[in-house]
Amino acid sequence: MNIEIIDDFLENKDFQKLNEIYSQKIEKDEIKVFHNEIKDNQIIVNNGISEKILIELNQKYHEKALNILAKLCPEKLNLYEYSDFTLINTGSHYKFPIHDDTPNKLLSGVIYLNPKSNNGTFFYKDKNEKPSKIIEWKQNRAVFFSRVEKKTWHSYEGDLVSNRLALVYNLMTKNIRAVCEIEKKNYYSCMFRYKINPYLYRFFKITI
Repeated sequence: MNIEIIDDFLENKDFQKLNEIYSQKIEKDEIKVFHNEIKDNQIIVNNGISEKILIELNQKYHEKALNILAKLCPEKLNLYEYSDFTLINTGSHYKFPIHDDTPNKLLSGVIYLNPKSNNGTFFYKDKNEKPSKIIEWKQNRAVFFSRVEKKTWHSYEGDLVSNRLALVYNLMTKNIRAVCEIEKKNYYSCMFRYKINPYLYRFFKITI
């Protein structure tokens, strides 16, 4: 799996804004997700990030993200339709299970926000093996990859001490069939997993 790691991804003022707008305390085994979507600077879904900040983030980092996708998986570049900016607050004891992301994510990214020290992202060659690579947590570090069905396994969890605040930044598509063709995967199998994903999220106590 090719992984792009970029330190100091966000401008300092954007990094500070995102840390300030969400500081709500949660239970140690809880996770809260604040999902936002934007296309051509038009808000599609708005939850947890103001429209002004969301538009500014999109304007500043969109080209940068497209360039990363072009590097990691150029075949998917022309499938891009919209962007996802999601704040995720993870309790200190919460563990998100090993997964490979849904096929509508062309580029999967996370920027570590707060605290200064926590667990980063665990990557696996196989769902049943131990981590093959761990990207250490560092504030304002971005980690990007282009998912592949049943190959880009990863997980994350709290460090048993502090809540874990991160910004997920994904480039998205609705053309799942084209994604499956590029990945040479069965469309119907991908769609089945894609459709049951929201129910799995509920099982793992995600609050949206």
